[in-house]
Amino acid sequence: MNTTILDYADDLAEVFRAINAQWIEAMFRIEDTDREVLDHPRERILEPGGAILFARIDGLDVVGTCALQKTGARQFELTKMGVLESARGHKTGEALLAAAIRRAEELGADLLYLLTNHKAAAAIHLYEKLGFVHDADIMARF
Repeated sequence: MNTTILDYADDLAEVFRAINAQWIEAMFRIEDTDREVLDHPRERILEPGGAILFARIDGLDVVGTCALQKTGARQFELTKMGVLESARGHKTGEALLAAAIRRAEELGADLLYLLTNHKAAAAIHLYEKLGFVHDADIMARF
């Protein structure tokens, strides 16, 4: 199946929220900080200089999303990445993560990091596959 990467558009705001809510609720619980970002993606991610990407699979519509949240002059956190459970197994997450890494480079990132939980084993494997490494300094700083 063919995956197309899309940029954020206001008509995708609810999709951004729904995809993220599905994976957060499956493993954790939605916290106030999550609600703030999910309910206000333009204000919390885009306006400060970040980006939100979406993955669309031919025949399935938009099934995944992730965000780059600007946290410093040239640093970004990869955050709010999820793929609908019904669409997993098509390497959508890998395509989305690769696109996010490229976008971070285009935005001039000197540092691209993410924070995750050990419960997200499949996601951690994907992050490592595309070059992310465990870093105690990042954990301590963020």
